[in-house]
Amino acid sequence: MLKDIVVNLTVGAARDAAADFALSMARDFGAHVAGTSFCYDMIVPGSVFGSVATGLVQAQRAESEKIATAAITGFEQNAKLAGVSYETRLFHAPLTDAVEMFGRIARRYDVSVVAQDEPDSMPGRAMVIEAALFQSGRPVIVVPYIQQQGLKLDRVSVCWDGSRNAARAIADAMPILQKAKTVEVVVVIGAHGKSRELPGADIAQHLARHNLKVELSELVADDIDVPNTILSHAADVGTDFIVMGGYGHSRWREFVLGGATRAMLNSMTVSVLMSH
Repeated sequence: MLKDIVVNLTVGAARDAAADFALSMARDFGAHVAGTSFCYDMIVPGSVFGSVATGLVQAQRAESEKIATAAITGFEQNAKLAGVSYETRLFHAPLTDAVEMFGRIARRYDVSVVAQDEPDSMPGRAMVIEAALFQSGRPVIVVPYIQQQGLKLDRVSVCWDGSRNAARAIADAMPILQKAKTVEVVVVIGAHGKSRELPGADIAQHLARHNLKVELSELVADDIDVPNTILSHAADVGTDFIVMGGYGHSRWREFVLGGATRAMLNSMTVSVLMSH
């Protein structure tokens, strides 16, 4: 079971989809949820510090603290309305340090929740997602910034490619899968029908042994179209939640080639649990 959740609060936004989602999870699982908010300190190179007015630095810090505190206040109000156990923490740190800090914090929770990056958003959200994936050793749930509803598990799609990360994601997601009405194993095969190391039927059988209602779907797509194929299928069948491995290659290779993980994070339409 999921007993504690940490969410990176979205600062400077009219609505915090990640916080709302985390609170709905806490309510459904009877879990404790911790809201973390970061006040980003301005980094001023020593060589130019003399030319930077002290008042400017102080004003930037005050504004950053104001919006970070506002995010905490909103979260606390909604947590009380939801009737869940909660705590909040405000941290002051430069952006790069804050990202690393969240990755370490997430190690002490069952799952972390982060909002998808969006155009013109506060900096660092994409970096927080990667830190949670690579540094926490825990699963991370990424919530689309357009998400309007909380946790819904009528239909959960599990992306299976036989990889270590996919297996890890399924194990990490088991408490969520056990609440799902239907679990769909989605296998994407190449356009030329190349063989797969592990057929989807094997993992479907594994999940069925956990008393889950399982379906198996095979989709056909070229490598570069895998994320769009999965998301298009999810829209067609009404998927509420997706489970997948994150960054099967190194981050550098994913950055150069695009990568299924990065493409999914950019185009996601439903919440996704990722593990690495």
